[in-house]
Amino acid sequence: MAVKCLLRRRLHFHQTTFFRFYSPSSSALMLQPETETPIFNTPLPKTTTKLPRLVSKVFKTLNWGVAREIKFKGCVQIHGFENSINSFSIIIHTYALAGMSWEVFILIRDIVTFYKEENRDAGELVSLLLDVEKSNVVFDMLIKVFASNSMLEHANYVFVRAKDDGIELNIMSCNFLLKCLVEDNRVDGVRLLFEVLIKFGPRPNIHTYTIMMNFFCRGVGCSVDIRRASEILGKIYMSGETPNVVTYGTYIKGLCKVGLFGVAWRLIQNLCRKNQPLNNHCFNAVIYGLCQGGILDEASEVFKEMKNSGILPDVYSYSILIDGFCRKGDMDSAIKFWEEMTSNNFSPSAFNYCSLIKGYYKSKQFANALKEFRIMQKLGMWPDTIACNHILSIYCRKPDFNKALALSEKFQENGVHFNPYSYNEFIHRICRGSVPEKALQLLPVMLKRNVLPDVVNYSTLISCFAKRLNSEKAVMLFIKMTKVGITFNVKTYTILINLFISDCKMDVAYRLFKGMKESRVYPDQIAYTSLVAGFCNTGEMTRARALFDEMSREGCSPNVVTYTCFINEYLKLNKNNQAHKLYEKMKERGVYPDQILYTMLIAAFCNTGEMNRAEALFDEMKQEGRCTPNVVMYTCLINSYIKLNKRDQAEKLYEEMRAKGLSRLCSSEGSVSESWCNSWS
Repeated sequence: MAVKCLLRRRLHFHQTTFFRFYSPSSSALMLQPETETPIFNTPLPKTTTKLPRLVSKVFKTLNWGVAREIKFKGCVQIHGFENSINSFSIIIHTYALAGMSWEVFILIRDIVTFYKEENRDAGELVSLLLDVEKSNVVFDMLIKVFASNSMLEHANYVFVRAKDDGIELNIMSCNFLLKCLVEDNRVDGVRLLFEVLIKFGPRPNIHTYTIMMNFFCRGVGCSVDIRRASEILGKIYMSGETPNVVTYGTYIKGLCKVGLFGVAWRLIQNLCRKNQPLNNHCFNAVIYGLCQGGILDEASEVFKEMKNSGILPDVYSYSILIDGFCRKGDMDSAIKFWEEMTSNNFSPSAFNYCSLIKGYYKSKQFANALKEFRIMQKLGMWPDTIACNHILSIYCRKPDFNKALALSEKFQENGVHFNPYSYNEFIHRICRGSVPEKALQLLPVMLKRNVLPDVVNYSTLISCFAKRLNSEKAVMLFIKMTKVGITFNVKTYTILINLFISDCKMDVAYRLFKGMKESRVYPDQIAYTSLVAGFCNTGEMTRARALFDEMSREGCSPNVVTYTCFINEYLKLNKNNQAHKLYEKMKERGVYPDQILYTMLIAAFCNTGEMNRAEALFDEMKQEGRCTPNVVMYTCLINSYIKLNKRDQAEKLYEEMRAKGLSRLCSSEGSVSESWCNSWS
C-alpha cells in the first residue's frame, strides 16, 4: 500500500520531472517502432549492488543503464523471490508512469522468462504487477510479452482484466495479440477478440482490419472466407480508415484463391483509376491464379497492364509466367518472357531453369532440356526432384543407360531428394528391354540410397512380369509388398486380376478381387470390367451379372466395354432381343456405344436377317456422329441385301462406301458380296 501511495504521489506532484531525467539510452529506445522488439546482445550481469539502492536510483533518475544491471534471475538468487518481484514491480511502474514502454516490456520479459524456466504459474504475475498500480502501459506490455512468448491464454486474461478494470488499452498491443492469435490459428479467439474491439474498443485501426483481412483470406486451417473478407473491407470504408496496399493486396490474393480472378482484376483496374495504392504483389496474385488455371493469355494481359500502370514487374512476375507457359508446353512464349526478364537484369533462379527443363520435356524437346541442365551445372545449380526425374528419363531413353545411373548418384550427392518415381524410369527402361529380373536389382539400390520403394515401383515390376505371363514372379512381388507394409492400389490388384484371367484362373482372380475390397481398396471400372469380361468369356453369366449389379450399387458406373461384354455374350447365345434391350438401357444411362459395339450388333442382326434393326443402328450411328461406319459394317449390310435380292440398296451402300475410301470389302464377311461388287464395278 505504501508503494502504491508513493507512486501516486510521484505521479501527481512530479510528473513533469520524469521526462527530464531520461538517460540517452532511454531516449534511443523511445525512437524504436512500437511493433518491434528490442534485442540486447550484451548479457545482463548478476546484480552486485544492494537492491534498495538500485531501486531508489532508478526511481529518482529513470536511468535505464542502472536498471539494466538488474537481472531478475540473479536478483532472486541473491535477494529472494519476494524482495525481487516487489523491487521489479516498483521499477516497472516507475517507468510505466514515465511512459517508457519499451523499458517496461524488457523488464516484464525478463520476469516472464524466469517464470518459464522455473515452471512457475505466470498467472500470479498478473496479480503481482497489476495490484500495485493499474497502469495501462503495464497492461499493454504484459499482453505483448505474453503473446510474443506464445502464452496466449495469459495474454487474453490480461486483456479481459483490463476491460474489467476499466483500463483503456493501446490498439497496438491489441493488434499484436490479434496477430499472434491468427498465426496460432486460434479461430474462435480471433473472432471473439475482434468483436470485442468493435463493440467496446479500443477502436480498431487499419492494421487491425488488415490482420482480420489476412485471417479470412489466408486459408490456413480453414477455407478462405471471401464473404467475411469482403465484409471487413466494407467495415474499413464505414469506419473512415483508409485501406493500404497490404490490405488491398491481401484481399486480392483471397479473391484469387477462391477463383474470382475477374473480380480481383476489376478491383485492380478500379483502384488504378482512383490512384489507390497498389504494388506488383497485387498484380502477381492475379497472374499466378490465372496461370494456375491455365488462362495464360489473360495472365499476359494483366502483366502488360501492370507495366502500363507504371508498376514494374519483379522476378516473381516473370517466374510465374515462364512456369505457366512451360507447364502448357508453349516454349516460345516462355522464352519471350525469359529474355525480357534477363534484359531487365533479373538473374534466372534454379526454379526458372527447372521450369524450362519441365517445359522442354513436356514438348519432347529433350536436347533443349539437357542444354538447360548443363547451364545449371555450370552455374552451380541443381534441379528439383521433378526436373531431375525428367533428366534421368531422357538419359534412360538413350543407349547409355549406365550414364543415367551415374548421374542419379551425382544428383543425390548434391542434395537432390529422390523419390520412388525417380527410380521408376530406370525400372521402365529395364523392363522395356524385357529383363525384369535385372530391374529387381534396383530395389536394394533404392534402399541403400534411403529411398523406400513404393507401390508405383512394385506395380511397374508386377506389370512387367504379367506381360511376360510370369504369374509366379508377379505373385512373389505382391507378397513381398505385403510383408514390407506397402498399401496396394487398385492398379496393382487389376494387373494381377488380369494375369489370372489370362491364365484361365477365374476363381483365383475373383478371390483376389474380394481381398481387394476387404482391404478397403475399392475397385474401379477397369477392375470390374475385367472380371465381368472373364466370366462372360467362360459362360458364367450369373456371376457376371452379379458383378454388373454390384458395380452399379457401389456407384461405379459400367462403361461401354462392360456393356459390350454382356451384349456380345447374348449375341453368341442368339439372344438378340436381350442384347438389344441391354443396348437401349445402356443409352438411357448415358453410356454411348462405340464403333466396336455398333459393328457387333449390326453384324449379328444382318446374320439373323433382322435388317430393320441393322439399318436403324447404321442410320443412328451416322446421325450421332460419334463414330463412323467401317468396312465390316458395309460388307455385312451389302452381303445381306444381295442375299435378299435388294440390289438397289446394295449398290447405294457400295457407292457410299467407295466415296469414303472404303472400296475394299471384308472378304471374311462373305464371298457373295465380293464377287458381286467386282462384277458391278
